[in-house]
Amino acid sequence: MGTAMVLEGLGQSLRNALKKIAGASHVDEALIKDVVRDISRALLQADVNVHLALKITKGVERRALEEKPPPGMSPREHVVHIIYQELVKILGTPREIALKPQRILMVGLYGQGKTTTIGKLANHMHKRGLSVGLVAGDVHRPAAYDQLKQIGDQLRIPVFGIPGEKKAGLVVRKGLEHFADTNVVIVDSAGRHALDQDLIAEIKALAKIVKPEETILVLDAATGQQAGPQAKAFHEAAGVTAVVVTKLDGTAKGGGALSAVAETGAPIVFLGVGEHLDDLEPFDPPRFLSRLLGMGDLESLLEKAQDAIDEAEAEEVAKKMLSGKLDLNVFEKQLGMLGKMGSLDKLMAAFPGMAGKVKDQDMALQEVRLKKFKVILKSMTAEEKTDPKLIKGTRVLRIARGSGTHPRDVKELLKHFNMSRRAVKGIAGNRKMRKQLMKQLGASGLNLGE
Repeated sequence: MGTAMVLEGLGQSLRNALKKIAGASHVDEALIKDVVRDISRALLQADVNVHLALKITKGVERRALEEKPPPGMSPREHVVHIIYQELVKILGTPREIALKPQRILMVGLYGQGKTTTIGKLANHMHKRGLSVGLVAGDVHRPAAYDQLKQIGDQLRIPVFGIPGEKKAGLVVRKGLEHFADTNVVIVDSAGRHALDQDLIAEIKALAKIVKPEETILVLDAATGQQAGPQAKAFHEAAGVTAVVVTKLDGTAKGGGALSAVAETGAPIVFLGVGEHLDDLEPFDPPRFLSRLLGMGDLESLLEKAQDAIDEAEAEEVAKKMLSGKLDLNVFEKQLGMLGKMGSLDKLMAAFPGMAGKVKDQDMALQEVRLKKFKVILKSMTAEEKTDPKLIKGTRVLRIARGSGTHPRDVKELLKHFNMSRRAVKGIAGNRKMRKQLMKQLGASGLNLGE
């Protein structure tokens, strides 16, 4: 289940508030105050802290009344844009867990979903080509090792533990030796029902042994506003570098948890949005909010695209494509522009009838694939980009080695490029379609129907 289902009540309430703006004959002070009241009510119902809700709504009201719309933007669009910007602020700054060799220490209280999250994170890293090992460092909870082992077996990821051993430090030291040649080592640590001095002391001791690049706190969304103090206390004790908010697939308190954690300054990196080991979603506040607000219409996409893409460059790319000069240089520009317009799921959600049709899992894989394509293109020579037919045999191997990818990835890029080229030829032959699409989406193209 993806974030389309997350905080559905909040999303619906905010969408209704935005509809009021869309349906109004003109934007005036009375309308702004009315909409601000609706937003305030929606945030409080989603368990967002009262002071924070007030701060957001005051910010929206002040800006909507004082700021003049920028050129080319209607007063309606301007107010919607302000609401969007102010809401993004409460969700914190996005941050990613790097896909590189590292040691990760997982912390959190009992019942927050820590063990399952370790499995999801291990799966996320493993799927992206890194070798992963899990260390069962929670020696207090009798079933902790068995539960971790079960998840490891399911994912075919090795787990190290010493059943019966009560010294966490000893288990973790031996686990790190055992996984000396493994890219990513994820260490589980003890939990408690509350954050007490013993737990703080144990986490600090483990951190000295592990020397983690990341210390990730796992928090249940149902904790609501209490997630804030909990995140702060762990942050002070263990130097939390990132937070995963779990069980966000049905809780009304999700707004409280997300906003409370964001206030502590420890960035949320993933959302756990379901029971399966694939149900881990990178947390990207603007994207999360766009989907929450249901901004799934072509018009808003095209407006964003116009802002993001330099028009002159877009037209130049479109002309080259229409004249049949789609080589890998143009293809590389397309990918760059697609990146500027935001993630692929936003692009798909913008096509009428497509919102929610493409699985989040497939979308995540597409995003990874596009990032990979960009890296591969950087490893090609100017000659190869101009004449892609040259890329065969030893050239494929050289490009794969240079980009740290597999030859099949290079071949996949070429296949994708050829499909795009065929699609462009089809569009070029249809005057109406050409006029509409080539200026707007053609320059950020790719074979979107694939």
